[in-house]
Amino acid sequence: MKTLIKNVKIVNEGKIFESDILIENDLISKIATPISEEADQIIDGSGKYLLPGVIDDQVHFRDPGLTHKGDIESESRAAIAGGITSFIDQPNTVPNAVTQELLADKYEIGAQKAYANYGFMMGGTNDNLEEVLKTNPRNVPGIKLFLGSSTGNMLVDNPETLENIFGSTKMLIAVHCEDEATIKANTQKYMDEYGEDIPVKFHHLIRSEEACYKSSSKAIELAKKTGARLHVFHLSTAKEMELFRNDIPLKDKKITAEVCVHHLTFTNEDYDTKGGLIKWNPAVKTQADKDGLWEALLDDRIDVIATDHAPHTWEEKQNVYTKCPSGAPLVQHSLVVMLENYKTGKISLEKIVEKMAHNPAILFRVEKRGFVREGYKADLVLVDLNADWTVAKDNLLYKCGWSPLEGMNLHSKVTQTFVNGHLVYDNGKIAEEKFGERLLFEVGE
Repeated sequence: MKTLIKNVKIVNEGKIFESDILIENDLISKIATPISEEADQIIDGSGKYLLPGVIDDQVHFRDPGLTHKGDIESESRAAIAGGITSFIDQPNTVPNAVTQELLADKYEIGAQKAYANYGFMMGGTNDNLEEVLKTNPRNVPGIKLFLGSSTGNMLVDNPETLENIFGSTKMLIAVHCEDEATIKANTQKYMDEYGEDIPVKFHHLIRSEEACYKSSSKAIELAKKTGARLHVFHLSTAKEMELFRNDIPLKDKKITAEVCVHHLTFTNEDYDTKGGLIKWNPAVKTQADKDGLWEALLDDRIDVIATDHAPHTWEEKQNVYTKCPSGAPLVQHSLVVMLENYKTGKISLEKIVEKMAHNPAILFRVEKRGFVREGYKADLVLVDLNADWTVAKDNLLYKCGWSPLEGMNLHSKVTQTFVNGHLVYDNGKIAEEKFGERLLFEVGE
């Protein structure tokens, strides 16, 4: 099967250039101008931009045990519609993916249900070090540790266990950093005043800057002591930015940072209108925090942009504060929301591609993906930067049927998505067949 995309502007590795691109079977075979070979399908890319497919390093697609909220099939469909061609799913499912057997079960489900390429994190607990150390770095992206309790409560709070995990594996360790004791004390303080129905506007004061900084600084200290490869997920405070560096190339960094689209989009001022719909862990915080995150993203202290896509039902999100789960769906909209920031001059197209495709590929050592290069897998996205539309119930693909972005006007659109050389999304139409593959990782030192 050959596909030829003509006259498109390619955004890749810090450059934007006009070219043709030939896809043969699952690979990019030629990037040149002009290409005049025969092809099974020809797509005119005039006026459009071609990007490498987004690699989202943090999603919760809810399979196997919480599929009323979302599942790998429904959420990966939404992902390809949003230009995400690969995802890394987290282990706090039901059951938690904390044994090799349970992890293998998730991979089996992925093989049957994923529209995009997939990887599943192995989960660490206070007592599963032996299982963690059996993880194969060739076909599993890393180890996930919750250093603060969140959905699925996989809290790892035993200092000895933590040091053992950090000191025993060469695999990347990804962490959720919030200090449990601080959160508990803050929650109690507000419950004493309001009972169960704490106004959600206090969420960022309960899961506070102090809770985040205390935990992330401790994790980084441990990584430095043990030499572990540490990736800190969903940073939310300006203060934490002092913990990260930008004076060495990403491939040489042992301690790396991620920010999520919602922490770059919302602030605590939005709780008044959005309520529990923007209740995330860690919490969306102040304008000053948002500004600090943007600054660190642009100066490369933050390496990756992800979603932490975590659907819950509408009914669950209407509960009182203490019973309202944290998390929201985002994979269908993360790229277009970042393109919105390009349109307002906040970030370049090259930088968006770097943080959403190149850098996750470098950081997780994803094999042959994340770049527009000859010989690489043809995971590609075509976008129209002049297409106005509004996020609304009737154009959502999430199983939960809602989005915190509803009503937002957007000015860019994903028009086509290719996964492994197959056109899987074409102007609103999704291919019936699934072409997602298990992600593979280069095993380095």
